[in-house]
Amino acid sequence: MMQMTNPQQQQYDRGKTIFSPDGRLFQVEYAKEAVKKGATALGIVYKDGVVLAATRNTSDLGVRNPEKVFKVEDHLGIAMSGLVADGRTLVEEARNEAQKHLMTYDEDIPVFTLGKFVADRCQQFTQYGGVRPYGVSTITGGIKDGEPGVYQTDPSGTLNQWNAIAIGKGGEEAKEHLEENYEHDVDEEEAVELAVEALKEGEEDLETENIELSVVDTEDGFQRFTPEDLEEQGMGV
Repeated sequence: MMQMTNPQQQQYDRGKTIFSPDGRLFQVEYAKEAVKKGATALGIVYKDGVVLAATRNTSDLGVRNPEKVFKVEDHLGIAMSGLVADGRTLVEEARNEAQKHLMTYDEDIPVFTLGKFVADRCQQFTQYGGVRPYGVSTITGGIKDGEPGVYQTDPSGTLNQWNAIAIGKGGEEAKEHLEENYEHDVDEEEAVELAVEALKEGEEDLETENIELSVVDTEDGFQRFTPEDLEEQGMGV
């Protein structure tokens, strides 16, 4: 039976800038629920770079399926889970911020700086009227000065750094697999294999064609892996 809310609770339920008596922002919590229903996505730090990966639905009728892993600059990218349109908007803003940083400081934007920008943007949309929270969580990964890093944000604007993290509808299962199998000195091939295994743990009956995966390394920067690349390396599922 559906639980009914009383008028007082509905007051806090509708206003995302109003805290409930027990300190909750319901609209932010609902935005987090959108992430839990989104595609499984993950980020892994390995000794020479990072892996960003996500699952996506494919259709024989579709000309182009929505991206879940985006290139921002040659040295970093973003994986997302949640509302695709919200994620695309954040990625465009992140790209603009990266260009502004390059023009202002004549250097590539640090991974942490871009991750913090995305987190700050999400947080701003939790405290102003007339807008709603972003229904998306992001994983920003890349390399700066030879150091790989992965940072995750959620709709509240929280920013966390991880060696390996998974989000989305299969995030808990994928994260558990990462916790049990991740090692700090893994190389690129091992990290890619771990990413595919974790995605498979997160979503049953996953096909290789439904995996979107990219790496960012110190030598070649941002590189996309096609399903054929994964099959050739013996990582098909």
